[in-house]
Amino acid sequence: MTTNNPWHSVSPGKEAPKVVNAIIEIPKGSRAKYELDKESGLLKLDRVLYSSVYYPANYGFIPKTYCDDDDPLDILVLSQVDVVPMCIMDAKVIGVMRMIDGGEADDKIIAVAANDMSVNHINDISELPPHFTAEMRHFFEEYKRLEHKKVEVAEFENKEVAERIVLESIDGYNKKFGNK
Repeated sequence: MTTNNPWHSVSPGKEAPKVVNAIIEIPKGSRAKYELDKESGLLKLDRVLYSSVYYPANYGFIPKTYCDDDDPLDILVLSQVDVVPMCIMDAKVIGVMRMIDGGEADDKIIAVAANDMSVNHINDISELPPHFTAEMRHFFEEYKRLEHKKVEVAEFENKEVAERIVLESIDGYNKKFGNK
């Protein structure tokens, strides 16, 4: 583990679990699947998506979190702008998409950019247009289909459930790596 690895060297946020630091790996609208290389802390191109679909929101992770899939907690951040990879942004947690990827739980926190006036008035996932959650479900259920992998979106849940998951993943990080 390097000292410059954003997973381990950036705080989850002073106001977590309500507002968290999100480290963006993939900008909204991209077909490139970037991932943090856990060893070096650099961004790695994992693959170009096999399907002709694009990420519906800025996608990344919450630092100093740890989940059952041995990764930091994933986050999707809604904003009117496509955010450059490795940017840290304040993200107001509004809900969670409960997902099963390859038989494993793989929750995705849904948030809005806290510093984007076009979305930061949204306080709960129930305030999003129904088509947006349908689009998000469609993307995640389809984006691996041509790789012959199955992803199932179980349900969308509210801000309270999402905040609990954030706290559990921070606790999971502290148990795995120590509170550094």
